[in-house]
Amino acid sequence: MEMNGLSKMAATAFLLVLAIVPAAMAVTYTVGDAQEWSSGVDYTDWVKGKTFRVGDILEFKYGGTHSVDVTTKAGYDNCDSSAATDNHSDGDTKIELKTVGTKYYICPTPGHCINGMKLAVTVVAASSGTPEAPTPPSSTPGTPSTPDSPPAAGTPPSTPDSPPAAGTPATPTPPTSSPPPSGASKGVMSYVLVGASMVLGYGLWM
Repeated sequence: MEMNGLSKMAATAFLLVLAIVPAAMAVTYTVGDAQEWSSGVDYTDWVKGKTFRVGDILEFKYGGTHSVDVTTKAGYDNCDSSAATDNHSDGDTKIELKTVGTKYYICPTPGHCINGMKLAVTVVAASSGTPEAPTPPSSTPGTPSTPDSPPAAGTPPSTPDSPPAAGTPATPTPPTSSPPPSGASKGVMSYVLVGASMVLGYGLWM
């Protein structure tokens, strides 16, 4: 029972980690960075090099003459505030990117959107917070050795040694005899025998 309870606690902790990691990985982007949400900023250039993912947050900071409309592509292209699906005017608006796709925002103040105060961001899927399972090492069978290639077809066999000419007596090869042991070898053997005799005699005397 105790082990079962520990297993449940471990499973619960693992699920909590999976829930927390994506939130910890979310990024908050201040639109326009130091220039914030204002006139005279090229927001098309601002989005370059950034990857917006589901769960990230766009933070619009702006003064009293501005606001934020969440709009459609047509409303973005035509700077049409009547196409807005949502409007914010609190001066510090945080919008979470909840789905993939391109999101469009404009400032509905007359003349602002036409002068470039509009933003389009493409949102991609969030990074997976689940760690990849380690891949077990695969046991690769040893590569069998390649058998020797047979001789190529048409290759004549090696020519045997020519027999001696008829009538020519074969010269017998004299047997090789081991050279007699040198004097140094005889002396060494003598010392060995003498030493062995002394050791044996000492052992018998003791």
